[in-house]
Amino acid sequence: MRGLFEPQCLIVFVCVFFGGVMGVLKYVIVGVVVVVVVVAALTLLPTLHRVPVQYVGSPSGYEAFVPSGTINYNGHTDPTGTLILSNGNTIQNVVWDGQYANTIIQNHEQIVQLNNQFVGQTDPVNNQPYVPLQDFYVIKGQIPIEQVTINGQTYYVIEASSINPANIAGFYTYQGWVPNFVVAMNTPGTYAAVVPGNSPVYDWANVTGTLVYETHLYQDYIRGFFGGAVLVQSNGTIISYGINTNIPTSAYFSNFTAPSQVYNPSS
Repeated sequence: MRGLFEPQCLIVFVCVFFGGVMGVLKYVIVGVVVVVVVVAALTLLPTLHRVPVQYVGSPSGYEAFVPSGTINYNGHTDPTGTLILSNGNTIQNVVWDGQYANTIIQNHEQIVQLNNQFVGQTDPVNNQPYVPLQDFYVIKGQIPIEQVTINGQTYYVIEASSINPANIAGFYTYQGWVPNFVVAMNTPGTYAAVVPGNSPVYDWANVTGTLVYETHLYQDYIRGFFGGAVLVQSNGTIISYGINTNIPTSAYFSNFTAPSQVYNPSS
């Protein structure tokens, strides 16, 4: 019997040993290559990073989503815009995802088209130029928000399907007055009223007078749009607005969507 360290046995041992080591190394190298390829693929594909859902706004207040564009999110198109909180603070790069997303997109597109058609023309009653209107969507209570980072850009996604539909309502007003509208809704003493057709408000040579007429004009072009309403604040400030019933109204908003008072200016 030959010894283990005889030349012939030593050669066989070396071949077997290094053959096994090389086989192991081969699988290690293949594994490393696969990991590198996967990492590279994940780096090149759009990345999505989520932060747990948090709630913003006042439990008893009103916040407003103001659309301005759209984004492809989770394989479908959602409206994007700004969120105005009840305390007046704003959150940019907000995405509305869930119920009413398509309705909001359609409403906003219609407003943009009508603004392009009429802004710059003259109100035949007060002889003032028409102003751009803005659609916005008021939410009563706190709003579920998910912070999402896509390819390095941070977005704040409203989980709209988690909101009671009765806590959502749609409105229109002058583009520059949306923050004022939200503040007025959250201010004690504010009430809503309708402006009758023979009211002297239509003759006012300011945005208030123009908007009362203009909201009536736009309602002839947008299904579910009703104009001729005003918010009246305790300090005397008047904000003309329209109501969007494409977002079903509820008793929570009846003071604003179905005003029971008639506005009679003192002068």
